[in-house]
Amino acid sequence: MNNLSIRHLRAFFAVAQDGSFTRAAESLHLTQSTLTATIKQLEEQVGLTLFDRTTRSVLLSGEGKRFLPVAERLLSDFDTALADLRAVSEQQQGQVGIAASPSTISRLLPPIVNQYRQQYPNIGIYLRDDGAGGIETRVLENEVDFGVASNHSSNPDLSYQPLLRDRYGVVCRPDHPFASNTDGVCWEALAHQQIIYLTTDTGIRVQLSRFKKEGVVDLDLEGPVMEASNPAAIAALVSEGMGISLLPALAAATTAFEGLCFIPLTEPAISREICLIRRKGRSLTPAAAHMSALITAEFKQMELPPFVEKI
Repeated sequence: MNNLSIRHLRAFFAVAQDGSFTRAAESLHLTQSTLTATIKQLEEQVGLTLFDRTTRSVLLSGEGKRFLPVAERLLSDFDTALADLRAVSEQQQGQVGIAASPSTISRLLPPIVNQYRQQYPNIGIYLRDDGAGGIETRVLENEVDFGVASNHSSNPDLSYQPLLRDRYGVVCRPDHPFASNTDGVCWEALAHQQIIYLTTDTGIRVQLSRFKKEGVVDLDLEGPVMEASNPAAIAALVSEGMGISLLPALAAATTAFEGLCFIPLTEPAISREICLIRRKGRSLTPAAAHMSALITAEFKQMELPPFVEKI
């Protein structure tokens, strides 16, 4: 049985349909001797006679009649599966999954997704918003094809391709004293401010904690702090006058922060990198590869929010 292949099934089906080795050989573009040898191999492998041959006709044997619908179904399934693979390779069907931060999804990806959708209308697209750690997990677990986020953990199983540099700054109300410092606010000036942080499970908070640990900035993260789990909640608390927040420019450029001010932080000026995150050793489908290439190209030429720079 190990020597049987799809060509044996095609040969059997063609002879059964045409009732003639001559006509079947023509339809398969084979010589009659090659076709005869192929059918003989099939019959020898199964140990049964599948055709009753006479000088005038070729008829299915009883065993051949029982096998015919099975062979037809196997050929149909094979051809359908092959057509599906070709459709995926030609981006006629399939889907692309992307995990990204809420700010990336709302601020940067919509025009790119729209452009891709117009070019490949039969490809499904699903976006998953999450924090940096969750994005890495989704990529590692193959829940999505790739992620667009900051480097959360430098995981050895992931590759990080830098795309953008996103400057950190202060988010405050227009009536806050910092709002007039358009050239920037130094980190030392934050000493006596009520700062509203994102929670410790977010990539931004992890990065701020890393800056403090490395001695890059001096922040009080040990005592009681005010926290919120997402940027929209931060925006609401800042709007209420409960304090200021420290966020990258991209996060502060979403609609939730309309009416608030973003002032870049200086001395030092610090940024996070927005990366294309992929799982090492995993090939992207043609559809996902095209989407990732489109994101990379569009990020280099699209108009970005202030203090977000191309790398």
